[in-house]
Amino acid sequence: MRMLVAVGVISFLLPLSSFLFFSCARMGQPDGGWYDDDPPQVVGSSPEDRATNVKTNKITIFFDEFIKIENASEKVIVSPPQLETPEIKGAGKKIVVELKDTLKENTTYTIDFSDAIVDNNEGNPLGNYTFTFSTGEEIDTFEIAGYVLDASNLEPIKGIAVGLYDDLSDTVFTTKPLMRISRTDSRGYFVVKGVAPGTYRAYALQDMDGDFCFKQTGEMIAFNHETFVPSSKPDVRTDTIWRDSLHIDAFRRVPYTHFLPDDVTLLAFTHPLTDRYLLKTERTEPNKLSLYFTYGDSILPEIKGLNFDADSAFVIEANEKRDTIHYWLRDTMLINKDSLLMDITYNMTDTLGNLVLNTDSAVEMLPKVSYEKRMKDLNKEIEKWQKQQEKKKKNDQPYDSIYPVKPLDVKYNVPGSATPSSRITVEMPAPLEVCDTSKIHLYSMIDSVWYQTPCEFRQIKNKLREYELLVDWRLETEYSFEVDSAAFIDIYGNVSKANKQGIKVKGPDEFSLLIVNVSGLEVADTSIIVQLLNNSDAPVMETRVKKGTARFEYLTPGKYYMRAFVDANGNGIWDTGDYKADRQAEAVYYYTQEIECKEKWDVTKSWNLTEVPRFRQKPSAITKQKPDKDKKLKNRNIDRAKKLGVEYLKTQGVTL
Repeated sequence: MRMLVAVGVISFLLPLSSFLFFSCARMGQPDGGWYDDDPPQVVGSSPEDRATNVKTNKITIFFDEFIKIENASEKVIVSPPQLETPEIKGAGKKIVVELKDTLKENTTYTIDFSDAIVDNNEGNPLGNYTFTFSTGEEIDTFEIAGYVLDASNLEPIKGIAVGLYDDLSDTVFTTKPLMRISRTDSRGYFVVKGVAPGTYRAYALQDMDGDFCFKQTGEMIAFNHETFVPSSKPDVRTDTIWRDSLHIDAFRRVPYTHFLPDDVTLLAFTHPLTDRYLLKTERTEPNKLSLYFTYGDSILPEIKGLNFDADSAFVIEANEKRDTIHYWLRDTMLINKDSLLMDITYNMTDTLGNLVLNTDSAVEMLPKVSYEKRMKDLNKEIEKWQKQQEKKKKNDQPYDSIYPVKPLDVKYNVPGSATPSSRITVEMPAPLEVCDTSKIHLYSMIDSVWYQTPCEFRQIKNKLREYELLVDWRLETEYSFEVDSAAFIDIYGNVSKANKQGIKVKGPDEFSLLIVNVSGLEVADTSIIVQLLNNSDAPVMETRVKKGTARFEYLTPGKYYMRAFVDANGNGIWDTGDYKADRQAEAVYYYTQEIECKEKWDVTKSWNLTEVPRFRQKPSAITKQKPDKDKKLKNRNIDRAKKLGVEYLKTQGVTL
């Protein structure tokens, strides 16, 4: 029977004859014969699909051929959600699903297999398939669909759970499992099926503990107070009939039931992990001890040395959030000591959610490379240097008799070609003991003469080892950034060497101007920050909206994308949400098109932030989460027929 179907396909491809007739006398197929390109078909089930008053927890679905289930744990969704994982097995020509939870009364159950069911031999997909039954008298048929996006960048989120509640209280998300559930695909799209009439709210949850409710801070979630009532209406869609991969054969209008709403948009964010505890301690370098916490605290940990004196032993470096703290050892004797034992006292969250003092006793800090190994490596290096000097001496070349001290390895971030918004930053490998700003100079060339240029060299806020140079750059001007030797000395006495780097600020004809007229929100426009992005979705320039306009001056020519966010708290950065505080993440919007800026061009764009739905805003060119390819029937018999040709078909008993 498979051969008859296959040759039927060939008849469509061979216009040389109107009909193909088979000779039963010759059935030889030395190349393996025709492929099985037919998808598996459901031929029955127990209980029946869409059955009511079902009392059994075991569902068996029968097929017309051998099948298998691909990625059942990821693709198959049972709704209402099951606290105990269902057992789903594909064996032979059937699938057996055994629900471990007790069935709920008067409830519609859906087992959504998505595209997980394929035939055993060729992998042809059945297509999106859902089995439905009810423990009551009726089947609930409404569906609710939409998208889940990352609130920070509108990326589609794949595989996050989406669920509904008809309980509209603000505490239900943390106390009860989701009523009905779905999971997003690679486009962030979801469909919750088997929904009863009523009023609902939708939530998204990256469930880490399998309880289908939000109890662990640090989980990605989405919530809002929007409610909706499911409904449906008759509608017509247009399906495209393809002759082949390049040519459209026809368009077909197909009536269907359109379920609403179908555009629910949930903006998910990673909930801040406010519970504080010590994640890890480490000593990657012999002179630096590091503590990593899940959350910051205004009070820094207290260290009590057990085999050393910890008083004044450290220079402490904490990041802005104060959840990462580095302790730089001052004393060389301590640096050379492999084992440092200490008690660490710090605030941590107890079982009631309160900060309490906790002490980790006898914590041992060991360097990754022991003192003995470091000394051995150093001696090898010195021996190698000595041999080089001896060789130079024998050859009457200049040589050194004293092993050179390595200078302080300062990292200068200085652009050779600059814009008026360019920054010079300097990063130190260790905390400084001396920063002599009198040895830091900036010169500009005016009429072929170098002049001292006013500038300010200062430490960057909340950055112990990072500094910046503040300058009012002049267009079409050459600069020289010069640092004298010994301008920087770290706490170990390492001294920086002299440094000199040239900088050229471009002229006005080398830039572009972009003006963006922003509308669509009722918030004060000064709270909106617009960012220009490169093709990796990374910001390259940003500005606040003033009087409805965002201006990007002295813009390097190129192609850009654009993002905006509402800086609700005015701190200049995007902030995540907080469920307990009933606070959404700060709203983010994307301009849907690429923007090209050329030299000497003034580009003006109008941008209504809310004109396009959020799930359609982000350009595909910078969307990292790409849609998975849809599973399709392989139709390899068509390709085989083209290769075989008419003459071969005759040898196989085909009469034209």
